[in-house]
Formats: sequence, C-alpha cells, structure tokens
Amino acid sequence: MRRQLLTALAVTGLSAATLFAQTPFRFPTANHALYEPGQELKFFAPTAPDKPWTSGSFGCVRSDGWQMHEGLDILHQHTDRRGEPTDPVMATADGTVVYVSTRAALSNYGKYVVIRHIIEGLEIYSLYAHLSAIQPGIAAGQAVKAGQVIATMGRTSNTSERIIQARAHVHFELNVFVNENFSGWYKKNFPGQRNDHGIWNGYNLNGLDPREILLGERGGKFSILNFVRGQTELCRVLVRAANFPYLKRYASLVLKNPSAEKEGVAGYEVALNYNGVAFALLPRAASEIKGAAKFQLLSVNEKEESAHPCRKLVVQRGGRWQLTEQGQRELELLVN
Repeated sequence: MRRQLLTALAVTGLSAATLFAQTPFRFPTANHALYEPGQELKFFAPTAPDKPWTSGSFGCVRSDGWQMHEGLDILHQHTDRRGEPTDPVMATADGTVVYVSTRAALSNYGKYVVIRHIIEGLEIYSLYAHLSAIQPGIAAGQAVKAGQVIATMGRTSNTSERIIQARAHVHFELNVFVNENFSGWYKKNFPGQRNDHGIWNGYNLNGLDPREILLGERGGKFSILNFVRGQTELCRVLVRAANFPYLKRYASLVLKNPSAEKEGVAGYEVALNYNGVAFALLPRAASEIKGAAKFQLLSVNEKEESAHPCRKLVVQRGGRWQLTEQGQRELELLVN
C-alpha cells in the first residue's frame, strides 16, 4: 500500500494529506446493506426472483457471463401507497452536472443524470439511471455537493420488459470518459442509428466497479488513482497514434519512457482491463515499434479473458490471439 501511495503522489504531485482530504465516494442512496455480510439481496436488485444477487452487480454477470453490466442496481428501501419507490438519490461526490436526460423513452437508462468529479486529478463520471423524477435546479453546469439529493429513485426505461415494482432500483455507475469526438465515431460505426445523447451516450463511458470502490472507501485511505492504475490487465495493444484526447484528460495514467521523450512519440502501448478501460499508456518511439498496423495486439492475459469474456475484445483463432471487431472499434473510439 505504501508503494502504491508513493506512486500516486509522484504522479499527481499531491501531498499525502491533500490526497486523502479529497472527497470520497458515497453511496447514492441510504441503502448501505453492501456493508452487511450475507445481506446482498437487501442491496442488489437481481434481474429476476430466481436469479442471484450478482446479476445486479458489476461485470460479466448476465446471460451466463456473456453480458456486461456496467453498474450496480441498488434496491429501493421505501415506497409510497402505490408501491412506487420514494428513495432519494444523492450525488456520490462533489462535482458538476454535465447531462440530464428527462425523456425516459430515449434510453434503456430511462431518466438519468451524469455528474463529473475531479478526485486526485482524475476525471470520474457518475451516472444515476431509471429515475422517476429529477430535482428542480439539477441541470448541466450546476455544481453539486456529495450527499446532495439530485433525484428520486424510479423504474423508468425504454426496454420492452418494464422494471417491476419489486426490483425498483437506481442503476449507479462510476466511469471514465473516452472521447469528446464520440458523435463522429458513433455515426461511422452505427450508420442510420440515432444518437439522442451526444457524447453522454453510454458507449462513451467505460465503467469501473463501484462495489470495489465503495468497499475500498470504507477501509480508509482509499485512492481512486491507485485503484484505476491497479486494474487487472486483459490485454496490451500498441496503437499508432500520438495525440488523442484521452492522453490529456487522463495524463496521470500516462507512463514515462526516456526513449520516447528523447526521440519523439510515435504511438502508445495501452493496457486495457476487461471492460476496455485504458488504465496505463506507455509512449513509444518510432525505433521501438515494429510493423505498420494501426493496432497491434501485444499480449493477452488468458486467465483474465477466461474469467471475464463478456466484452469480447479479443478472440483466439488458430492458436493465435486477435483483436475482435469489437476490440478494434473500442480502440478506434479511444484514439479518434
């Protein structure tokens, strides 16, 4: 832990006192049953009564492990006379509202809010979905404080199968933002499909596991920067791109390489976790790069891919690992 702390301080230039004075992430509702061993069904809303609580958690938890769920479905605790949820939904940390969607029919998120947070110099975006109502004054550009009520829990969505009252919940995400050039990428990759939410489309937000973060916060001296930098690597890819927005937005995830500093940067070696989060980016000089391909798959953590295959970023064909079409598309978005 001490070594991780020193790494974080070196990267951010923060003192230890400043680092841990940063606003921690809080639960977005009054439901804290995550802290109660064996009480997961009081906290998570599984997808059906016969499904395990894990189907409401983060990761490859649906469709027998082949479907990704990028947040936590946090169960309601209170209802009105009609059985509808009344739980307040609160900002997880100090931040600024960047997007509010009030038209439930436009997304499987239903009505949702996105808030930008800067913690340890890192941009994290929280998302709160399936809301029934959004508080007056909650609009893009509005500053909010940790614990401030921003909405009321609901069960709104545009899916054909409605969220039943018994599993009313808030879908809660903590994400990194991929690229402000998202709209152009989306139009190219999904021609003819509508993008009603611009850069705040869920495709442009890569989720981290909020459960691990909330549990980490309870342990004290939690560092979100260390958490992101310490993600388990699914694969490592060389990208022939030297200037893309992610590098500036997440400068604290960019590593040092004396050769590239001396000769100039011709590309980056990018480590991705199983959800496609780029958590380490190593600059490479032209002398260090072989081949002309825009994307070169350098390595795959086979154990991690076997445990978390749902994003389908890599595939083994003929005994060789390759990037899938989905994997290449994710990289195109990153460096667009």
